[in-house]
Amino acid sequence: MVDATVGHGGHSYLFGKQLGPDGLILGLDVDKNCIIRAQEKLNSLSCKVILVRENFSNVAEVMAGKGIGKVDFILADLGFCSGQLTDSSKGLSFQENMPLDMRLDNRLKITASDIINNEEEESLANLIFDYGEERASRRIARFIVEYRRSQPITTTGQLAAIICKSLNQPVRGRRHQKVHPATKTFQALRIVVNDELGRLEKLLADSPRLLKENGYIGIISFHSLEDRIVKLNFKENAAKGFYEIITKKPIVPLREEVISNPRARSSKLRIARRI
Repeated sequence: MVDATVGHGGHSYLFGKQLGPDGLILGLDVDKNCIIRAQEKLNSLSCKVILVRENFSNVAEVMAGKGIGKVDFILADLGFCSGQLTDSSKGLSFQENMPLDMRLDNRLKITASDIINNEEEESLANLIFDYGEERASRRIARFIVEYRRSQPITTTGQLAAIICKSLNQPVRGRRHQKVHPATKTFQALRIVVNDELGRLEKLLADSPRLLKENGYIGIISFHSLEDRIVKLNFKENAAKGFYEIITKKPIVPLREEVISNPRARSSKLRIARRI
């Protein structure tokens, strides 16, 4: 199987326990710390484990480079792990004041700070609307541009405060709010910095030729932009006779799961079988 976003190895460990010595897991992640953590987690498995620091969009290239033919299962969990959220070098969280980076792969050149400080107001507003689905995008962009005239925006705390001010919301959010006012803007920046949607589309385009007959692909998404891309791709491949869609509707977490893991509340799992 391919775990295209191996993270700390949680999914691979569960699947790996079902595989014997003849089994193989190929795990990919752009975060070198995740690769180290996954290696520690998966060391006890009896199956063969190959871990590569590479983006999930390059599964086909990695498989070819490792001499791996078609596989039985491709899994991609499009969320980021809790360790990345609390890693100050990543700059993903508005709960703590971190450098405004947002690169999951530090080999990338453009940071969120670069975008926030250099994009024109209209372009910034469109970005926040298109990738964050934030209805107040133009107001937020205007406040960002006004602020940066006096000083650059270099931390997540600065940006979160600007967004909250533009929306007349307290920086810490109100107790009854399930979603922090900065959530959608931070999502938009993270998607653009990491080209998340483009990379997802490439993975989905390559997958039919990477799967064996009766092989499965499972994608866990966390917002509507990702889920829409997965849904449409599965439908298109089903119409071409490549896939049978197993999940007519996405699988979502039970209430008990959300209570124990609040970050799972927006997750959706879609599965298709290669015909």
